[in-house]
Amino acid sequence: MTRYRFETEEHEMFRESLRKFLQKEATPFYDTWEKNRIIPIAFWKSLAEMGFLCPQVEEKYGGLGLDFTFNVIISEELERVGTSLVGVGLHNDIVVPYIESFASQEQKKRWLPNCVTGDTITAIAMTEPGTGSDLANIQTTATREGDYYVLNGQKTFITNGINGNLFVVAVKTNPQAEPKHRGVSLIVVEDGIPGFTKGRKLDKVGLHAQDTAELYFEDCRVPVSNLLGEEGRGFSYLMEKLQQERLVVAISTQIAAEDMLETTLEYIKSRKAFGKSISSFQNTQFKIAEIATKIELGKTFLESLIEDHIAGKDIVTKVSMAKYWLTESTRQISSECMQLHGGYGYMEEYKIARRYRDIPVASIYAGTNEIMKVIIAKNLGL
Repeated sequence: MTRYRFETEEHEMFRESLRKFLQKEATPFYDTWEKNRIIPIAFWKSLAEMGFLCPQVEEKYGGLGLDFTFNVIISEELERVGTSLVGVGLHNDIVVPYIESFASQEQKKRWLPNCVTGDTITAIAMTEPGTGSDLANIQTTATREGDYYVLNGQKTFITNGINGNLFVVAVKTNPQAEPKHRGVSLIVVEDGIPGFTKGRKLDKVGLHAQDTAELYFEDCRVPVSNLLGEEGRGFSYLMEKLQQERLVVAISTQIAAEDMLETTLEYIKSRKAFGKSISSFQNTQFKIAEIATKIELGKTFLESLIEDHIAGKDIVTKVSMAKYWLTESTRQISSECMQLHGGYGYMEEYKIARRYRDIPVASIYAGTNEIMKVIIAKNLGL
């Protein structure tokens, strides 16, 4: 069961327990979730009961106080079931860490315990209809009026947008700030606040069970006590946490590639053509050899990145490389594996078809791959 050199027996037991849980509570129902276009909140509650939500949260807030390697294991095993479970990873590894790092003690006591129990499902609202990677130019505003911020604007492509009930929202508290990023702040908006509404559940090419939505703020009055960290520091907070977000995307994409290889190996060994198995053809063997090599290189690179991240090292350049290269490589692998399945690969009942439509968006979210190349080039002194 051990995947990485830093895994202990405790990690192995945790992975085995999670895998058994998912085989019972997720895998048999995943196709239904895809058809219904949402993952039931009851599943989130079941994850929480087993200790698989936010295991890194301190014990005084209801968590287990575990290190990031347990989060890695959760991300990997969820991805083995399907990419539509990405919302759990967003909650565990991306949004809740904002609260852990930047919230006041009062805010942590108010929000973290319910994040661990599954009563609260979090989301982060950055992207807008006219603003994707250019976060400094977001248009959603938050104007201070006494003890409240009044929010006006729109967000889109929000993961956990339907099931979510606690949203970390990037806003402009000072639209005149120069440089522009100094006007960005993070405000936590709780579901049910007047002036905050959820739009339609977006109909995506892939990730069908993942609830992605639009959010609207119309004179939405949010208490000043919901400001996360300091006013005007939101952009720097976002940049600080993007390293882990991109690492998580790279980890999930790596697992998707491994799963596709495993699925394809099973298929080509059983499928016959011209009187013999497809796996006996030299072209098939060469393709599989190429795919397996890419996967092994990716795994080795990720292992070193995970270790460095846990050690608190700056891996911005390398994690940008990993996010860009692994998502592009896995997208190519999905196409090659579908081809090796022949016509059956285009059928929805075959897992490779789902992988093929789920993977491309990984090149877009958490910062497009073009932005990753900009970061890499800049950090190389160009």
